Amino acid sequence: MAIIITDECINCGACEPECPNTAIYEGADDWRYKDGTSLNGKVVLPNGAEVDADESQEPISDEIYYIVPDKCTECKGFHEEPQCAAVCPVDCCVPDDEHMETEEQLLSKQRFMHPEG
Repeated sequence: MAIIITDECINCGACEPECPNTAIYEGADDWRYKDGTSLNGKVVLPNGAEVDADESQEPISDEIYYIVPDKCTECKGFHEEPQCAAVCPVDCCVPDDEHMETEEQLLSKQRFMHPEG
């Protein structure tokens, strides 16, 4: 499953540079599928959705840092544990029950975003 940042977030920003998929953004910031990945132009995501990786997407939160579920792999393929949770001083990076994925699905998503890695 993806990780979510709860509303206990203090906006310290410790998590953002730790994410190997650039899936974490500051509240109110637009995001793109191409940010920190090998994705460019029109792509079909592993979940079947067609998107333009270069196009700006609406922020998921206007108040606090947030994680894009389509880009979160829980750091599978990079680290043993989610790095955002490891560095969060208030333990607000937790599993997202709304986005359940197996380890195989997370690794597949990681390979999709980083095929050369």
